[in-house]
Amino acid sequence: MQEALAMTYLWLKAGHIIFMVFWMAGLFMLPRQMIYLHPAAAGSPESDLWAKRMGLLRKVILTPSLLVVWVLGLALAMTIGAWDQGWFHAKLLFVILLTGFHGIMVARSKKMIAGERPMSEKQLRIWGEFPGIALAIIVVLVIVKPF
Repeated sequence: MQEALAMTYLWLKAGHIIFMVFWMAGLFMLPRQMIYLHPAAAGSPESDLWAKRMGLLRKVILTPSLLVVWVLGLALAMTIGAWDQGWFHAKLLFVILLTGFHGIMVARSKKMIAGERPMSEKQLRIWGEFPGIALAIIVVLVIVKPF
């Protein structure tokens, strides 16, 4: 029985890491695609091409990966009893922040596809750094478990 639980844990962990990588890749790509869309005139062939790419990124990578990361992450937390560990609460905070970032960027990308420009290229470049910083903090929290 213990061996079966250990194998389940390892499969949950592997899946969580795989889909976290997919999600992070999407979070790195979306602001970059928004930067490329920024100078294109609404309704132009270039704008339509970036709109299609961003839509596929959202539908094929970002949203499915986000959902799987959350489901597997919560299953992992229950499996190891992480709810009473300080590092887990800090990690959870940063995952919630990344989820909020995901939502904000998706909403802003949809506005950009509609012809609006809610952020400057410089703001997009700055916002594009957030996933990398959050990822570094999360990895340290999970590996080092400082508290």
